[in-house]
Amino acid sequence: MQEPVRAAGGVLWRPAGDSIEICVVHRPYLGDWSLPKGKLDGGEHPLAAAAREVLEETGLRGEPQLRLPEVAYTMPNGVPKTVDFWLMRAEDGPGVPPVDPTEVDAVEFLSPVDAIARLTYPDDRRLVEHVAALPPVTAVTALVRHAHAGKRSEFDGNDNLRPIDEKGRGEAETLGLVVSLINPRRLFAATPLRCKQTLEPLSARVGLPIVTDSAFAEPVDTDEVPAKVKVGAARLLELRDGDRAVASSQGKVIPGMLALLEDAPDPEPYKTPKGTGWILTWSGERLLGLSRI
Repeated sequence: MQEPVRAAGGVLWRPAGDSIEICVVHRPYLGDWSLPKGKLDGGEHPLAAAAREVLEETGLRGEPQLRLPEVAYTMPNGVPKTVDFWLMRAEDGPGVPPVDPTEVDAVEFLSPVDAIARLTYPDDRRLVEHVAALPPVTAVTALVRHAHAGKRSEFDGNDNLRPIDEKGRGEAETLGLVVSLINPRRLFAATPLRCKQTLEPLSARVGLPIVTDSAFAEPVDTDEVPAKVKVGAARLLELRDGDRAVASSQGKVIPGMLALLEDAPDPEPYKTPKGTGWILTWSGERLLGLSRI
């Protein structure tokens, strides 16, 4: 079976009184009205691609808030295509013209009802219906696992001082780009050096210091993991209620923290590979969604 073409896009919204407006774009070469989206550029991260396409097609930056249902279909040439969509809040301000007027020649913000009526494709309309039914997003937090740092058994010294390796540096750069899109205001890292180093590219991008926070560190004694998970989950709740934050943590505690926040009995689905993470989306005190990044 042929590998699907990968694309990404956004349901870009802005406040409109007590409601919201959704951004739709007109593509003259197809004669359709669509949500902003486009193909990934080589090995581009899907979320980075979604933000880039939204900016290029609408002239507005969008802050990612929540991963939306994936769209999959077969193109006229028989090749399958998948599109990762994200809910994005439009930045304030007038923006700039779309990059290529032959690709997008009109950008409009419409009420959800009017956007659904205007959009050409059923998948786009279903996404807008999904977004219109969501409660308001009130907070977004990012939680990442430190990047690769070699093998514990091969490091001679205090394990808290084990640095990220070459692979980890690449992962940290990617995380720095992707997580900067949520426009964080605070950065926190568990006590091991590798957790801090994972956030350093992000720190450089957004001009923020990294604060060490032991709440996100693994305990030395594995029997203490359940108690440490409760501490970390409570700290995430505290971060939710302040300025937008990013936390860098470790693999033994992240699954349990997320399972506890979702009131889920099994932490297994929340296992997080090194150098990846999650966006936590809140509506008041309700955890609206966990989106892998």
